[in-house]
Amino acid sequence: MTIKTSKPVSPAPGPLTKTSHPVTMCIDIGGSGLKAMLLDAAGKPVSDRERVETPAVPTPQLVLGGLDQLRKALPAFDRVSVGFPGVIKRGTTYTAANLHPAWAGFPLQTELEKLWKKPVRVANDASVQGYGVIKGEGVELALTLGTGLGSSLFTDGRLCPGLELGHHPWLKDKEYEDYLGRRGLDKYGKKKWNKLLQQAIEQTAKLFNWDHLYLGGGNTKKIDFTPGKNIEIVSNEAGLLGGVALWREWK
Repeated sequence: MTIKTSKPVSPAPGPLTKTSHPVTMCIDIGGSGLKAMLLDAAGKPVSDRERVETPAVPTPQLVLGGLDQLRKALPAFDRVSVGFPGVIKRGTTYTAANLHPAWAGFPLQTELEKLWKKPVRVANDASVQGYGVIKGEGVELALTLGTGLGSSLFTDGRLCPGLELGHHPWLKDKEYEDYLGRRGLDKYGKKKWNKLLQQAIEQTAKLFNWDHLYLGGGNTKKIDFTPGKNIEIVSNEAGLLGGVALWREWK
């Protein structure tokens, strides 16, 4: 299998030194790219971010092959956190609308533990991104604008699991993701996409009464309006930086 990379994947560096353990390899599985970075016990990066392109046919086995290339490019680690674009229950993927039907019912957590002989935790990618940016005060909503539309909702720092706003009916019986994901951006163009995003922001404010909204994902660079009060555009790396929180939440 040949996987294109955003930069050459070099041989793994030597062991980490002067790093607070446990070290977590945080992975973000996306529709266009697979990313990984090592974080120390405090959630601080201790490696560069590595990336390979998501396989053109993103079946579980091909994606696992790409993840193993990322692993080989990074130093040693103690445990793994994975953000996955779909519904996750007990480490099993139930939906993956922007990947491949073969992900339905796939035991991703178990398969990675067998592959790497390390403890693994898997969560929805928008939930992991939310953990990376929230302040832990009041109602906070995170939306990821990428291949699809991810969402996570928190109250006083605690995740409200199971939210899939992207697949909720919205305008003309289509789903939020139909308008705000990559398909919507390509179909309607940047100008209308921005107007639709502003409408969606107003709708989520009425629906959730959030105190703070975070907008992340690769397509935030397409935003051409100034976000309103208590709305923050966050780094795409937040999808990795929240990985350590999975271990705090599930002790």
